[in-house]
Amino acid sequence: MVQLWVNLPKAHKNTQPKYQHLPKERIPVVSIGDGEARIIAGEYENTRGATSTFTPLNVWDISIKEDGKITLDIPASHNLSLVILRGNVIINNSQKASETQLVRFENASGAVIIKAMGGEAKILLLSGESMDEPVVGYGPFVMNTKEEINQAIDDYRRGEFGQIPVEN
Repeated sequence: MVQLWVNLPKAHKNTQPKYQHLPKERIPVVSIGDGEARIIAGEYENTRGATSTFTPLNVWDISIKEDGKITLDIPASHNLSLVILRGNVIINNSQKASETQLVRFENASGAVIIKAMGGEAKILLLSGESMDEPVVGYGPFVMNTKEEINQAIDDYRRGEFGQIPVEN
């Protein structure tokens, strides 16, 4: 299981909090080369993920068969990171990565080729359009300025963060 907190654009920072529970049955699964991907957010070809997002982003849970290979096309406008959850991979025929490593890419067009090495591999793909905004983090708070962080901490201490509505 992976729990993600997604940064919001400045205009939406104070949006009412939202929790999106995704049971396995609601997550579409697609074949990709020698593997498959669960499309949690975003889109792969004509398959859309089950979550709603404020900005264009992809969250895909990818499994690659033993010694298998997949090719991904990610928009050049997206920042791209891969989290290697299990196994060993070689990326674009040159970069080796193994379990628990994070691989970040420069923004560029072109395919990303991932090959599992010596067994199956499981990867979490995270990509999204840059918001081109400053990011300031402190503990669980992520805002755009130190002043906004201080305001968020004060709001939290006063109990003004509200309630997360429960989805059915």
